[in-house]
Amino acid sequence: MLALTRSDVQHLVSMPDAIDLMKQAFAELSAGRTTSPLRTVIPVEQHNGDALFMPAFVPAMDALGVKLVNVFKNNASKGLPVIHALVCLIDSETGQALAVMDGTYLTALRTGAVSGAATDLLARPESRTLVAIGAGAQGATQIAAVCAVRPIERIIAVDVFPEALERLRGILQRDWPDVLDRLETSSDANTAVREADIICTATTARTPVFDDANVQPGTHVNAIGAYTPEMQELPAGLVQRASVTLDAIDAALAEAGDLIVPLEQGLVDRDHFRYELGMVVAGTAPRRQSDEEITLFKTVGNAVQDVVVARRAYDRARASGAGIEFDLG
Repeated sequence: MLALTRSDVQHLVSMPDAIDLMKQAFAELSAGRTTSPLRTVIPVEQHNGDALFMPAFVPAMDALGVKLVNVFKNNASKGLPVIHALVCLIDSETGQALAVMDGTYLTALRTGAVSGAATDLLARPESRTLVAIGAGAQGATQIAAVCAVRPIERIIAVDVFPEALERLRGILQRDWPDVLDRLETSSDANTAVREADIICTATTARTPVFDDANVQPGTHVNAIGAYTPEMQELPAGLVQRASVTLDAIDAALAEAGDLIVPLEQGLVDRDHFRYELGMVVAGTAPRRQSDEEITLFKTVGNAVQDVVVARRAYDRARASGAGIEFDLG
């Protein structure tokens, strides 16, 4: 059995690799060729946390496994990451455990990568200004992924906590130093959003983090926070006027407050949410229809993302000799 550290995963799977994997995995998901039950969430209310258990199997990519991810919001005030995760990869032929690996970086990588895939498919090709709202580890990989697929000249990172913006700068310096010369920081989301060609939201907000009126025609939005019905990053009016693409329709409508709120308010009906990213990859759902259209990609995360990245990391580790071999027996 192999153990892979954060550094191992980072060196074994690049952002462009991960973006390509997301396109493949979501095409398989939308075609009904994967198994990925709705995540099990165990609230740990006394510590303001959630423990999430996410299994998946993608036969076409020989990727079977489970991710355990813990989101503990009080960690930000303790100087600790809000998200900790572990991924276990399983041999689909024998059921033996093949590897365990750091899932915290893997989660940030694959979540950034799916926004990169959505941006590549839906954003205007000439998009130049990115606004990233939420300055955690997820924010860093959102920035890296969008910069991998569009000619971004200006990055505005937004957070209400100055220390979070400083941490983000440090993460980018360590992992994605090539984007630093384009980085600006702000605490004013609405002013930043007015300048945006692409917006990425990566927060745990329970109320919208900007006003709908500030989103300009032609903007593309990736919304990757708000993974429970009680959370909401996006104004309902934006969801109403945007062309919406989801990672997985049933999961998103069950879990995403960003979608549940406008549904409950009667601003949209369920038919407003009929396209998945995998359908766009396969050509069975439309890409952007005009330069004026607002496109929105909403994801609550799916374990197919984790297991395909884990499989790629494992295969490359075996080929290169990376990782630490151990035997639980």
